[in-house]
Amino acid sequence: MNTSAVKRPSDALVPVVNPKKSRTDIVAYTAKDKQLLEQNVERTSGLLGPIMLLEGHGGEIFSTEFHPEGEHLLSTGFDRQIFLWKVYDECENVGVLSGHSGAVMEAHFSPDGSNIYTCATDKVVGVWDVPTCTRIRKLKGHTHFVNSCSGARRGPTLIVSGSDDASIKIWDARKRHVVSTFDNTYQVTAVCFNDTAEQVVSGGIDNEIKVWDIRKKEILYRLRGHTDTVTGLSLSPDGSYVLSNSMDNTLRIWDIRPYVPAERCVKVFTGHQHNFEKNLLRCAWSPDGLKISAGSADRFVYIWDTTSRRILYKLPGHNGSVNDIDFHPTEPIIVSGSSDKTLYLGEIEA
Repeated sequence: MNTSAVKRPSDALVPVVNPKKSRTDIVAYTAKDKQLLEQNVERTSGLLGPIMLLEGHGGEIFSTEFHPEGEHLLSTGFDRQIFLWKVYDECENVGVLSGHSGAVMEAHFSPDGSNIYTCATDKVVGVWDVPTCTRIRKLKGHTHFVNSCSGARRGPTLIVSGSDDASIKIWDARKRHVVSTFDNTYQVTAVCFNDTAEQVVSGGIDNEIKVWDIRKKEILYRLRGHTDTVTGLSLSPDGSYVLSNSMDNTLRIWDIRPYVPAERCVKVFTGHQHNFEKNLLRCAWSPDGLKISAGSADRFVYIWDTTSRRILYKLPGHNGSVNDIDFHPTEPIIVSGSSDKTLYLGEIEA
């Protein structure tokens, strides 16, 4: 375990006697905490403070995600390191996973939380053991940068990856060799499985989202509507919808259930921004499916209501592009990772 990489803010937060009660339990606080205390803001989570800053990365953070059990989170990016952090107490760095020789573009926990799946610009997809912080599989086959990867929610331990070599590959996390390869015409920037892992959803620089049948190895249908590169895809908690983030500055929700009428785009959201940096900004659903969030180049964290399409939160704090976000599995907490090399954990309303 490595704790040397962690730097604490100079105005470090102090313990809360009972974080579920109001702010009067705090005996010392930052200027931001003092302002919240004066406003009598109720605490909504078990975080040490309403906003926690996590520092230690040496480069832009491209990917972050909570562990399925909610006690830890991961972050990774340009510095090639995968950090494991505690969510509660002082958010210590409790593990560093090293092995990629290029920027890590995306990372996810396996459904049971025992493994981490990563992909990087070194053309490798990695499988890591969380308890020992070691790499247990080095999956080779792509011939260019691997931009995106994702694991299957249930069934076999499958991983899907998408690359600048214009291919989508499916891997078995227990083996070293590719299970299937789908050839796409253009670079692939985002991938995920459907709920049953019988289909793969992919997005790329051709602005289209494609749904592939794994057994037939062919495209089932295309989702058209975005007018620029698709940078992120996320499957809804119930498996019925896919959320997409695009450089056309829109988020879209698509109905991917079988036998849906021709128009599968059910919602369009706006407010966040992409810019000249062309980062692969990701997106995420809340566990109840009622909120969504997305990376944004204007340094804000946006959270929308999926029913009304209204922006619920526009959260400041970062000094660089917000590249990835995730919702805590059980508490009203959101994590954001940025090009400013920092992560923020923040409370939202329950």
